[in-house]
Amino acid sequence: MAIDVAIRSGSEASKWCNNPINRAWILEGSPVARTDFLSASADGTSNTFYWDCTAGRFNWFYTFDETLHILEGSAVLKFPDGTSRRIVTGDTIFFPKGSQAEWTVEKYIRKVAFCRSPWPGPVVALRRVVRRLRRAIRGDFGPLQSPTAFPTD
Repeated sequence: MAIDVAIRSGSEASKWCNNPINRAWILEGSPVARTDFLSASADGTSNTFYWDCTAGRFNWFYTFDETLHILEGSAVLKFPDGTSRRIVTGDTIFFPKGSQAEWTVEKYIRKVAFCRSPWPGPVVALRRVVRRLRRAIRGDFGPLQSPTAFPTD
């Protein structure tokens, strides 16, 4: 089976697209956001993007799980409980589906974002059962659970 691997160096031309922030979410300024699509999973549940944004203050509501890594710039995140945190180059943050944050971008920020639409609970449970059955059929019990790892009488 051939596996397609995509490698893009930082010097290659990007294909940035405007990605306007929902006007109702903007609290201050005129932030301009863009994305650059990097990859998608075969099952369609995950995507990876570059995202950047100019100065402004806005709310963001997460409709999927997002793990992001700040590549350049900084912002202050304010959470619904009233706490705030400055994020800077090198920080990695996880936002689960359903979370929200108020972003204040002072000048500019650029991140790489891994976005995943979680499967519904029953699907996850079924997938877990199927995986266990496959391992049992193959006799693959893992290093700690192999039949030879248990004492025999």
